[in-house]
Amino acid sequence: MDKIILVEDDDRLRKLVSDFLIVSQFTVLEYPDGSNLVNAVREHRPALVILDVMLPGEDGFTLCKALRKEYSGPLLFMTAKDDDFDQVLGLEIGADDYVTKPIEPRVLLARVHALLRRVNAKPATTASNTPQKLVYGGLVIDKTARSVKLGGQLITLTSHEFDMLWLLACRPSQVVDRNTIYEEIIGREYDGLDRSADVRISRLRKKLFDNPSNPFRIKTIWGKGFFFVADAWEA
Repeated sequence: MDKIILVEDDDRLRKLVSDFLIVSQFTVLEYPDGSNLVNAVREHRPALVILDVMLPGEDGFTLCKALRKEYSGPLLFMTAKDDDFDQVLGLEIGADDYVTKPIEPRVLLARVHALLRRVNAKPATTASNTPQKLVYGGLVIDKTARSVKLGGQLITLTSHEFDMLWLLACRPSQVVDRNTIYEEIIGREYDGLDRSADVRISRLRKKLFDNPSNPFRIKTIWGKGFFFVADAWEA
């Protein structure tokens, strides 16, 4: 069974979420705060981390930043604040998704399954013409190793960021529409308001040394989607 680390200071909510996930065939390790989170992730190597935003001591945002220095697996925020600023900030610092409280168990389970499906997806081996490595100038994307190098430098990406880059790079010089991105990468339909894709594209640009004010490697085509520029990756 996949192992999940759950950090939530509300004892009742933590037990409710934990019991629901256990019934759904997950192993759950519970923590009331994040004081030992980094060590716990090192020791237990979870398939997923669920992290409350408002915690005693260090908050979820601070813990996420610390965790992302060595953990690239899926991370899901739980937040009591239905506020765009909190959601965007969470995604900007490395979360893969979020759910708002009060939590609907079926929504939480759907988000968990969507995150794990992407991580557990096996590389295609049946089609001989399916590439497992893409090279554009100095950019090398290895799907089997889930690694990215630019100019020989290893670029650390979260699982969502890697999948976003792979999707765009597999369709060079084409507009990839938002509906495709949300369905294939984020695991839900685009509602016209969700900014998750924009935040992840922004993070990709920063990590891949694109110009945030005038991007030339991953462009936004307003009203349509995003465009991976194939010849913009000099060695």
